[in-house]
Amino acid sequence: MFSYSRKNNAIIFQTAISYLKGVGPSRAQILGKELGIFTYGDLANFFPNRYIDRTRFYKIKELQPNSSEVQLIGMISGLRTVKQKRGSRLVAQFTDDSGQMELVWFRGAKWIKDSIKGNVPYVIFGKVTHFNGVFNMPHPEMELLSEYKKGFKTAMQPVYRSTELLTNKGVSNRVMQKMVQQLYFEAKGKFGETLSQKIIDQQQLISKNEAMFSIHFPQSQEQLTKARYRLKFEELFFIQLQLIVKNLTNKTKNKGYVFDRVGDHFHTFYKNHLPFELTNAQKMVLKEIRKDLNTGAQMNRLLQGDVGSGKTIVAVLTMLIAIDNGFQSALIAPTEILASQHFKAVEELLLPLGINVRLLTGSSTAAQRRVIHQELESGSLHIIIGTHALFEDKVIFKNLGLAIIDEQHRFGVAQRAKMWMKNDLPPHILVMTATPIPRTLAMSVYGDLDISVIDELPPGRKMIKTIHRFDNNRLAVFKFLRDEIVKGRQVYIVYPLIQESEQLDYKDLMDGYESISREFPLPDFRISIVHGKMKSADKEYEMQRFVKGETQIMVATTVIEVGVNVPNASVMIIESAERFGLSQLHQLRGRVGRGADQSYCILMSGQKLSKEAKTRLQTMVSTNDGFKIAEVDLKLRGPGDLMGTQQSGVLNLKIADIVHDADLLYKARKAAREVAYSNLGHTDPAYAHVWQTFESILKNKSLWANIS
Repeated sequence: MFSYSRKNNAIIFQTAISYLKGVGPSRAQILGKELGIFTYGDLANFFPNRYIDRTRFYKIKELQPNSSEVQLIGMISGLRTVKQKRGSRLVAQFTDDSGQMELVWFRGAKWIKDSIKGNVPYVIFGKVTHFNGVFNMPHPEMELLSEYKKGFKTAMQPVYRSTELLTNKGVSNRVMQKMVQQLYFEAKGKFGETLSQKIIDQQQLISKNEAMFSIHFPQSQEQLTKARYRLKFEELFFIQLQLIVKNLTNKTKNKGYVFDRVGDHFHTFYKNHLPFELTNAQKMVLKEIRKDLNTGAQMNRLLQGDVGSGKTIVAVLTMLIAIDNGFQSALIAPTEILASQHFKAVEELLLPLGINVRLLTGSSTAAQRRVIHQELESGSLHIIIGTHALFEDKVIFKNLGLAIIDEQHRFGVAQRAKMWMKNDLPPHILVMTATPIPRTLAMSVYGDLDISVIDELPPGRKMIKTIHRFDNNRLAVFKFLRDEIVKGRQVYIVYPLIQESEQLDYKDLMDGYESISREFPLPDFRISIVHGKMKSADKEYEMQRFVKGETQIMVATTVIEVGVNVPNASVMIIESAERFGLSQLHQLRGRVGRGADQSYCILMSGQKLSKEAKTRLQTMVSTNDGFKIAEVDLKLRGPGDLMGTQQSGVLNLKIADIVHDADLLYKARKAAREVAYSNLGHTDPAYAHVWQTFESILKNKSLWANIS
């Protein structure tokens, strides 16, 4: 994290790495390709990933057969080549005043032979092995004692990330250390400050200069800890500052329609037709939304809520505010099943108010589309619910004021942007997700959005009981299913769907369907089946049979993960549960527990489970809290996997880690908010270093390109 706010240093850190003494064009090419090091600044910000204690020098007679990495001082002599089954190895005698051992090289023999000097003291370092009564060290790091004495001395020797190609080309860890030392000599160790004195004092941080020196050449563990803390804070601070400034700029630049009335539609529905009392969390979110809609800036809010937490009712009330202010609303869902479910729920809720609600999906007929297009343009259609079909250019609104997007991560940026163009000013945006996102991740990925969370379930909801059973308990599970069906309940049985082995999954499903059919025969039991290979109409027919209660068992792949809402379904069986990710297991479990009856989720698995699979299943059994589950998922899978590739860029952190540095992230965001809110005009000279670094980050599109 360097800053080049000072002109002379700015230039040196932008210098191509090929100009650094000891690098040259060919080595520079490999460094760029393998490690992304193109400039002096890139090298300075290429931090060690671990450190080795190099405080002690051993004597050969002190070595033990189980010695790990050690360093010694001695002379090299007696080079010889030894033939092997494949190729040959180079062996040298290494001697000190207590005995002798062998140094061995399996590659690079010619270069080693030419470069070794005889009868001159060397410092060697490496892992010792013991073979046929002789100690030897394969591919040691070597340095002339005279050179060693000139270098930076550090108790903790840095170890840099490497690749096979770098090792083969002679760019060892020692070479990397030498390059960083040379960089420090040429830059005279001067790294411009990037933070204000106020932040440094508040957070008790060491200076930039001290941090940069100590990260590469730590003199003690304590010094290293302070350096890492400072550089992690800085990395997180500038990421948060970018997100917060983007949010503030959007509010300043992106004008929005003012919804200043909460009128008859809202009040009538709230007083007379609301099916249940809102939870405190829902009321709080509504308050936040109403405040946004009244500011004159475009709302950009992310609404997080677990499965069944009541996001839909919040969406409906927000759409009623839009209608009361003379605007239309659109609710966009990623699948036809989910869009249809939203449509049915919203239409049913708003039927007493005479509000015109329609559904537009890929399956809508030409006649239906004609009516929808006419009504949208005339303004007589108040709410349109649909899929990607709503993004089409021919879908024209009279007065679109609100766009609600369900599960935004399933839509591309360009698709979402099309909705912004559907009116003179962009509509207000409410993004909903039933995938709980850990707070640290939400702050890092969606930090430019305002975030609301519904973190309590509606009253009267019974907790779903989750049980893990092995395949050899199947007969007992079948008996339990029969008992539940006799009580009038319905059951889901879900099989995994992993794209690479669609044939296998289909076979699993069909085998499962056959064994279920034998176990639960007609006429006492009726079974629906749904999978990805079926036509949409057939899928819909089978689902409707289950929804109407005509079938008691639904055998399906994960197509029912989002969508179907059947209050009477009280048991979810997940077959091969060890093959599912945590968030998928949690989403599937959320399909039950929607009625007044006690619901159950039974996780079936084989006996052999990996450590990770055990953790996932234990987590599911121990908690129903989606946010706790998401935290475990984050630790298991890492942020890139959890958010998908499109958002992992923001999480390619150099030194910080949002899983382990959560407390630091909160501190960094708080400090960034103070700077952004008090000084958006960049006028306070106390924050000059911060804004200079910030501007260069925006210009170069990378934090580390600029804080060097």
